[in-house]
Amino acid sequence: MIGISFVLCHAAMASLSNILLMFCLFNLLAYPVSVHSAGEVPINVTKHFSFYNFSFSNNPRLVHDVKLLGSAKFSNEKGALQIPNESEDIRHQAGRGIYSFPIRLLDPSTKTPASFQTTFSFQMNNSTASEQAAYGGSGLTFIIVPDEFTVGRSGPWLGMLNDACENDYKAVAVEFDTRKNPEFGDPNDNHVGINLGTIVSTKVINVSDVGLSLKDGSVYRAWITYDGPQRRMDIRLGKANQEDYPSKPMFSESMDLSPYLNEYMFVGFSASTGNHTQIHNLLSWNFTSTSQAFLHLPSSESCQGKILLENSTAATEPTNSQKSSKNEPPRSFLIFVAAVALALALFLGFYFISKHRRNAAKLNTSVETELHMPRPPNKPRRFAFSQLSTATRSFSEIELLGSDNRGEYYRGKLSGGSQVAVKRFSAQFLSTHGSDKKRLLKEIKGISHVRHPNLLPVRGWCQDNHEIMVAYDFVPNGSLDKWLFGAGVLPWTRRFKVIKDVADGLSFLHTKQLAHKNLKCSSVFLDVNFRAVLGDFGFVLMGAESKHFESQVCQGADVFEFGVLVLEVIAGRVRDEKEEGNPEERNLLGYAWNLHQIDEKVKLVDKRMGSLINLEQAIRALEIGLLCTLNENKGRPSMEQVVDFLLNMDKPIPELPRTRPVALFPYNSANTGLCNAYSCTF
Repeated sequence: MIGISFVLCHAAMASLSNILLMFCLFNLLAYPVSVHSAGEVPINVTKHFSFYNFSFSNNPRLVHDVKLLGSAKFSNEKGALQIPNESEDIRHQAGRGIYSFPIRLLDPSTKTPASFQTTFSFQMNNSTASEQAAYGGSGLTFIIVPDEFTVGRSGPWLGMLNDACENDYKAVAVEFDTRKNPEFGDPNDNHVGINLGTIVSTKVINVSDVGLSLKDGSVYRAWITYDGPQRRMDIRLGKANQEDYPSKPMFSESMDLSPYLNEYMFVGFSASTGNHTQIHNLLSWNFTSTSQAFLHLPSSESCQGKILLENSTAATEPTNSQKSSKNEPPRSFLIFVAAVALALALFLGFYFISKHRRNAAKLNTSVETELHMPRPPNKPRRFAFSQLSTATRSFSEIELLGSDNRGEYYRGKLSGGSQVAVKRFSAQFLSTHGSDKKRLLKEIKGISHVRHPNLLPVRGWCQDNHEIMVAYDFVPNGSLDKWLFGAGVLPWTRRFKVIKDVADGLSFLHTKQLAHKNLKCSSVFLDVNFRAVLGDFGFVLMGAESKHFESQVCQGADVFEFGVLVLEVIAGRVRDEKEEGNPEERNLLGYAWNLHQIDEKVKLVDKRMGSLINLEQAIRALEIGLLCTLNENKGRPSMEQVVDFLLNMDKPIPELPRTRPVALFPYNSANTGLCNAYSCTF
């Protein structure tokens, strides 16, 4: 208030400013302000737990105290918490073991982090001796995270974070890494890293400098100590068979964890595997934390005091009214009150004007901040129009990969050297969905956070200059239609693998309550290993004006389109030939049902494959494809069931009707606009 009076008041009000100065100084001297009110007393809150091993015989409450997520299990035989679970395929797995109860790690009033000390013993074993010597797996991580239900990404992400994590995700991790990933700044395959809210380590310690090798199969013990008030972390590491506490820490530096902590957090461990597998065994664990809190003492004011005060006030009201004329406030006091009110009004006006200007500047720079925000490699991001324009040589025809009724595909090269495929939505498509642009962007961002081996990763998106674009990873082998309908012949073994890969990708999408919405051969791509990956997502269902309707039908439409795609893969021809061939055979789906009706489905199989084909396998796949085109209320399976049928070839599938259904799609084109040649003509 003092500064405001001197800065804002006119020179003519200098005397009033002096009065305000004296008044404020008087109040500061008479009523000194402390950090905490008199009714608060600081206390220390301590939390401690200990697991000498992870055997059920010694820890009957183990399943209640430690929550397992992803690929993780308790090994009663080894007395260990094991990541990943050895009883399943351990490649590309991620798991966590989290202490089930939240721990107070930050005082929100003072932003002081808690002090903690954790000690644990662990062992990392590779699946083969050659891997142990040459490659190593991924590693084990001590984590502090805001929830007890998120599982991080597999591979080099160590199960710490996944792509669904927001930019301001609160997390702290200490990784014991046995795999070198240059894209994350790893110096070697034997290091300890400290990660603050990101997979890229803030500090890296070379374990070889202390004469240890994390991947030699030995049992190691780690000590991590953090002094909250001093904001300092110590890390020590040694072999468990050496009882001596390491005299010298391998890391001891100042480190402020408060920006990466909520008041309450969960602690535990995460690990992951990629192509090179590794079993991570946590053998024992102790944890102690101490945080400062403030105890609120009850007020000394009593109900009796309040009653006495009210009675005395009521008794003196007549007397006060009689003397009111004698005790009128002096004019100088009224002037003082007016000056204070004026200064307060000027202050509020100045404050709100400044806030408005700051918000406007923040709005103008928010996009730039988002575009230039440092991110881990390959995490989806927002691109500027200029970035994608430069990458595609101003959307040159030379870089044009293809087009459809939603837009055009361009090949591009980002400034870092990564190749991408950019889908540029057409103006016509965006004008049709003009009112749904926000929903379109929301769908794009939702899909970009999903990762699966059979889904093409979304590298980012662009909303700029009235344009909306999506950038995918570039796949050199191109789309499936080029291989099926081109000059070459795709052998049956690869075709059947494509069918299973597409089914896996769709099934995973559906478990995430998402859908592809644009499934066709040109939306399926083949990587360098001829693994099929789904890309060119539809994001919004064309013709669907109702979100409720779209959420009901999109997954069913995916299953239907998958069935048609299966027929295309088996027959080696497009679903609807406009001019060529026998008129009765132009419509692939109708032709397939006709052949089923006369029990001659073998005629649909692509003869170009010759004798190198498993006819029994092809006919079963064809029947699964026809099953997917049934009405949803007449036997159409879910993608989860389809995957089961394809994996277990001996498992019987539901019997198909002898004649083709009257309607293959349970929707009316007059109401939805979703029907195509397969949806409503039968």
